[in-house]
Amino acid sequence: MRKSDWLKMAAIVAGLCLCALRSQAQGQGSSQQSGDPVADAARRAREEKEKKNAQKPRKVYTDDDVKPAAPDKPEIQNASASGATNGAGASDGTPATGAQKPENATGKENAQEKEDPNSEKTWRKRFADQHAKIARAEKELEILQRELEKSSLQYYPDPTKAMKEQNDRAEINAKTAKVAEKKKELAQLKQLLDDMETDLRKAGGDPGWAQ
Repeated sequence: MRKSDWLKMAAIVAGLCLCALRSQAQGQGSSQQSGDPVADAARRAREEKEKKNAQKPRKVYTDDDVKPAAPDKPEIQNASASGATNGAGASDGTPATGAQKPENATGKENAQEKEDPNSEKTWRKRFADQHAKIARAEKELEILQRELEKSSLQYYPDPTKAMKEQNDRAEINAKTAKVAEKKKELAQLKQLLDDMETDLRKAGGDPGWAQ
């Protein structure tokens, strides 16, 4: 075989080998891609997202980020506590502070009106009031009697003042009338005290309540 024939055969063999290598490379590239286009698109989107996350910087937290919230001001706390107290009072049915029931004002009066008139407390109060009236009347009578006595001693013993006595007799008469009126008042008060003692005995009360 001639040399030229050998060269042709070598060129043909080299061309066949090159074609085989090219076909093998194309087969490997196509094997890496999936036959499903949807899966390929999802894979590419996931790869792009991972690249973005890898490039995004991580946030660094400082002391200011984890610092606790500042407490409320005293006036805000007081207002909140007051609102909670009022709300609790309204929820459980109890009236708020300062909202007293009007019945409390009349409750004591009704209790006094319904008090037993024959109780020891009632009788002792009635007798105490009556004794106070009598003591006051006796004191006033004593003062009037001293004034009348003073006027009588001033005008009657002096004979040289007879004329003046006649002119000033009206003052003595007025004081005498006041003394008589006060004596009458005192007698009525004492009589009322006696009647009260009689009523106490009839009611079956203790005579010691009249003291």
